[in-house]
Amino acid sequence: MSETPVKQQNTAAFYGQAVLSFGVAVVATTIGIFRLEADTWVRAFLGIAVLYLVTSAFTLAKVIRDRQEAGQIVSRVDQARLEKLLAAHDPFEKL
Repeated sequence: MSETPVKQQNTAAFYGQAVLSFGVAVVATTIGIFRLEADTWVRAFLGIAVLYLVTSAFTLAKVIRDRQEAGQIVSRVDQARLEKLLAAHDPFEKL
């Protein structure tokens, strides 16, 4: 009795909202840094810090996704092994 897990897929609206939200955040932060009344080196430092933060966030999201997918694969393998053992077992077989 193998049950195939339902693959969760995001809607186009959710995907669009996430992309738009990310774009607005990056643009707003960039405008804020450039309009900041500070020396050029301070603004450059903040700009690099924002870029580092963005790349770190993408990397973290990828690592979390990869770990979750690996856990699903292990779970499927364990489920297949259990089903194979149960299918091969005959409870009425004489000892």
